[in-house]
Amino acid sequence: MRITVLGAGSWGTTVASVLTRRDHESLIWARGSETADEINAKHSNGRYLQGFPLPPRLRATSDLAEAAGHAELLVVGVPTGAFRATLERVKPDLHPWIPVVSLSKGLERDSLLRMTEVIKEVLPGHPAAALTGPNLAKEIMAGMAAATVIATEDLTVATEIQRVFRRGLLRVYTNHDVIGCEVGGALKNVVAIATGIAQGLGVGDNTRAGVISRGLAELTTLAVAMGGEPTTLAGLAGMGDLVATCISPHSRNRHVGEQLGRGRGLDDILAEMGQVAEGVKTVHAAVRLADRHGLPMPITRTIHRVITGDITAERAYAGLLRSHPAGHESEPG
Repeated sequence: MRITVLGAGSWGTTVASVLTRRDHESLIWARGSETADEINAKHSNGRYLQGFPLPPRLRATSDLAEAAGHAELLVVGVPTGAFRATLERVKPDLHPWIPVVSLSKGLERDSLLRMTEVIKEVLPGHPAAALTGPNLAKEIMAGMAAATVIATEDLTVATEIQRVFRRGLLRVYTNHDVIGCEVGGALKNVVAIATGIAQGLGVGDNTRAGVISRGLAELTTLAVAMGGEPTTLAGLAGMGDLVATCISPHSRNRHVGEQLGRGRGLDDILAEMGQVAEGVKTVHAAVRLADRHGLPMPITRTIHRVITGDITAERAYAGLLRSHPAGHESEPG
């Protein structure tokens, strides 16, 4: 199959590599010609995957029209802030009816839409799916075992996409609950910032475990309010992705939180990273969704106040401990 992956960041490049090793004719689109040239000539992507050789058969281009025209399956791994605009640009050159798979975990800030909803809006008639789960790019590139979920309402389409992605130690499951899978993938980044702050402050493993557990309760409550199924959030797209993102030193969102906990400013942290930490943007949309559904979501709201500069990271943790009495564990908050 001819597959195009849009976005040559760490995860997009990893997915393109996996697909190439499955003997698909994979083409990756890089925004910069320098990255495309490096992938083609040196079979590497030094900025995002330093030290990991790429398959020699993987081709790259910085020509978006070429990338779109190549695709029998389109995989979109650009940041959520550029997601809609990128789809608009590929639309004229895209073959009709081909499936479109989102790798991007977040929410559109203004519309509050999930990425599969953006796909359906911009590319009507194309089956939309999301690939999500505890998938740290460098571990997959290193050949470590991992599990992921392909989520789309049509399980026939999901099964076909599952066959495309399945390879070696990468175990691919299907799920019809797109809402639950996408909300889990988006909101875990916010919780990862919170657990990173805990790490930076040195408040202890008990505190981090509490934040992860109550964070899972928050994202489950929101997903269900939006129409998702609670069992989804107990699986790979919820708890699995949340744990990996909150504990891994490879997690960008955890890194942001850790640096905030050490007293650094957000702008300096993001400038130094040179990569997108989706939780920084997602938290704004998450708070608006919490308001829409009348949900307290104290962890999300507290991280929003940290990100907007309303409170310090240290004050945030003092506030989380004293903000309101704890109720039954099954209740949010």
